[in-house]
Amino acid sequence: MTLIKSISGIRGTIGGKSGDGLTPVDILKFTAAYGKWIAAKTGKNKIVIGRDARISGEMVRNLIAGTLQSIGMDVIDLGLSTTPTVEVAVPLERAGGGIIITASHNPKQWNALKLLNASGEFINDIEGKEVLELAETMDDLEFSEVDCLGTITMDNSYMQKHIDLILALPLVNVELIRKAQFKIAIDCVNSSGGIFVPALLRALGVQTIHELYCTPDGHFPHNPEPLPENLVALSQEVVAKRADLGIAVDPDVDRLCFICEDGSVFGEEYTLVAVSDFVLKKQGGNTVSNLSSTRALRDVTERAGFTYQAAAVGEVNVVNKMKETNAIIGGEGNGGVIFPELHYGRDALVGIALFLTHLAESGQKVSQLRASYPNYFISKNKMTLREGMDIDALLKQVQDKYIDQPHSTIDGLKIEFDNEWVHLRKSNTEPIIRIYSESTSEENANALATRLIADMNTILGA
Repeated sequence: MTLIKSISGIRGTIGGKSGDGLTPVDILKFTAAYGKWIAAKTGKNKIVIGRDARISGEMVRNLIAGTLQSIGMDVIDLGLSTTPTVEVAVPLERAGGGIIITASHNPKQWNALKLLNASGEFINDIEGKEVLELAETMDDLEFSEVDCLGTITMDNSYMQKHIDLILALPLVNVELIRKAQFKIAIDCVNSSGGIFVPALLRALGVQTIHELYCTPDGHFPHNPEPLPENLVALSQEVVAKRADLGIAVDPDVDRLCFICEDGSVFGEEYTLVAVSDFVLKKQGGNTVSNLSSTRALRDVTERAGFTYQAAAVGEVNVVNKMKETNAIIGGEGNGGVIFPELHYGRDALVGIALFLTHLAESGQKVSQLRASYPNYFISKNKMTLREGMDIDALLKQVQDKYIDQPHSTIDGLKIEFDNEWVHLRKSNTEPIIRIYSESTSEENANALATRLIADMNTILGA
């Protein structure tokens, strides 16, 4: 069993003993700590919750809602929802925060509590540490008396509210999408996207939708991470139904990727690139992604005459950098699009609307649109080290070796070599270094990773 407590929340596998898995004891303690923290931080006693469709979701929801009631917090329950929908709902409800019950792309045995602030954004590093510290002192927690218990209000209106906000965006052209008469196949991995994605597409005027795995029962038909190896059935469906494209989302609908009309993958790294290209052409401005995302976004941004900046890995870091640089769009290379005109959070639904407008306006096939962008390949590797080894010292020696190359140390070590880069990051949960490298070919990207691994082995005397 696994239980991971981090600044962004708590996640783990369902069952086992307290402290080893995500058990009711852990859920109650962590929820109570967060509720007390929200009340003290904001003076508000209202929290929005919503969940994806995974099997344990209803059980976890019941524990969270009851715990919040027991400490005097009022709960607005969106039921089956998406991560971006909960994020949108928190400020609209003037709530103190929100809890999203989802383990994102993790397999079905996992679940998690993701924590939001009053703006509907993920809590930051300092705030997360405060919640974790409070959770360790919950043995003396005092619960509310009967007349002071919180209430629970079910609200299923936010799917439509979220969609309406997307349709109202100036860059989303519903009439153009309707006229394009797109035929679209979708894979929603039997989670809440099976409700939200078809509803959005219909609202955008899409008449022909081939639904694959859209029953929100949490029985994932394949690994729920939207990677090419997990989307074979969607690729086959696109070709078989002669669809114009395929759309895949993860269980909580904050990651988005596309399949071309010929069944080839558009590439999750290029979701943000394509949507950003469209936004840049329409209104111009700066962009942000994390250090491990493709440099194609930088190329597209600079080609448009604007500035690209990289943030440390993690959505909250990307959001902070976007605010700092006044970025008009940003996100992560895992298919996460952040469009601040709507809200500061990864949102597959707004990504779909912007992409379809872009595609309709271009008049191109999806494969042609993909071919219009710089082509890069990312190689993902890892290097296992001895327990207790000083990884920071090792990375410093690698930095010294390449001191004359452009490099960043805001999150591990990223070194740039002309149109290539390598990013070395230590894992927070394992004694490993993650090694991401990018180049213009798979061969070159792998060679760059091999070169840096050899450098580190030399330093270690291996």
